[in-house]
Amino acid sequence: MADTQIQKDMPDIQIRQAGYKDLDSLREMSLAMRQAKEPDYFEQQIEFQEAGERLILIAAEEGEDAGYCLLNWEPKYGYFKAHEIPEIQDLNVLPEFRRQGIATKMILYCEELAARKGCKRMGISFGLHPGFGAAQRLYIKLGYVPDGYGATYDRKIVAEGEFKPIDDQLCLMLVKNL
Repeated sequence: MADTQIQKDMPDIQIRQAGYKDLDSLREMSLAMRQAKEPDYFEQQIEFQEAGERLILIAAEEGEDAGYCLLNWEPKYGYFKAHEIPEIQDLNVLPEFRRQGIATKMILYCEELAARKGCKRMGISFGLHPGFGAAQRLYIKLGYVPDGYGATYDRKIVAEGEFKPIDDQLCLMLVKNL
C-alpha cells in the first residue's frame, strides 16, 4: 500500500511539536503507558529540541493527546550517526488510541520532515521481546528493514557470543530509504 493511501485511510490526527506547555501531558501519557522515565526526561528532550538535535512530536485525535515520539537528528547509534540517518525514537501511543493509524501517521510525518531536510534514509528500532510485537509488525509493514549489523544493546552492536539481558535496550536497528 502506498504511503499516500495509508494517509487517506487515517482518522483526523494532528501532529504538533511539543513545548514546555506540554510537559504535564507528556508525563501523563508516559505514566498511563507505565513507561519508566527519569523525572526530568521530557525537560531534557525539550532542551535537545531547542538545540536543534531532535524534535518532540505529539499526536492528537480530536484535540486529545494520544501519543508522542522523538525525531532524533543526531542519534547515538554509530551506523546512523556515520551515515547521517535520523532516528525515530520513543514512539508511544496510549492504549485507548492504538490500532487507529496514529503511530503510522507519526512515522510518516517524521519521514516527510527528514526528506524535506534532505535526508535519504530514516532509522528506527524495536526491542526484541514480545512487548514490541506491534512495533515489529508495523515497522516492517511500513518498509523498514534491518540494517544488517544484528542486535544492539544501548545502541552498541552486540558481538557474537556476548550475553545481554532481554530488556528494552536489546534492539534491532532498521532503515528505510526515503
